[in-house]
Amino acid sequence: MNPKKEELMQQLGQQYEGAVMKPLYTAVVTVTPGQQGHARMSGHAQSNDGWLDLNLAFPAELGGTEQGTNPEQLFAAGYAACFHGSLALVSKKAGIDASTATVTCAVTIGRDPNDGGYMLAAKLTVALPNQDQEKSEQVVAQAHKLCPYSKAIHGNVDVEVVLA
Repeated sequence: MNPKKEELMQQLGQQYEGAVMKPLYTAVVTVTPGQQGHARMSGHAQSNDGWLDLNLAFPAELGGTEQGTNPEQLFAAGYAACFHGSLALVSKKAGIDASTATVTCAVTIGRDPNDGGYMLAAKLTVALPNQDQEKSEQVVAQAHKLCPYSKAIHGNVDVEVVLA
């Protein structure tokens, strides 16, 4: 790892003790509705820096055309990437090599039996090849506590975390 990345990893791994959130980065994405006037069915999403620039569409399972991605895929990608970042931080402290670790996130949208609306559920499957099972379970649990996505949805979204 180059020295600048090593320094960044050390900074990110340090405990913060401020009284309010210390902003590190803000992502800005604008969604437009598309031809059907409904962003989820036919929209477009673009970040202010241009790196994210994609069409949105309903998945085939919901009667869509699959002419783009959908919010569940985007959420799954973000959650998996963020969880992997947290895993890398806690693994290093625990002496576990997470350089070949993978995180797969499955996000399900469904109907909410409590209010008849919609709800999400997520399943994270974490693979830490060739590592001690007990230590791996500990770092996965620590990563789940550290991950901002896990914190954001705690108590609102059913999340299952599995060590593969």
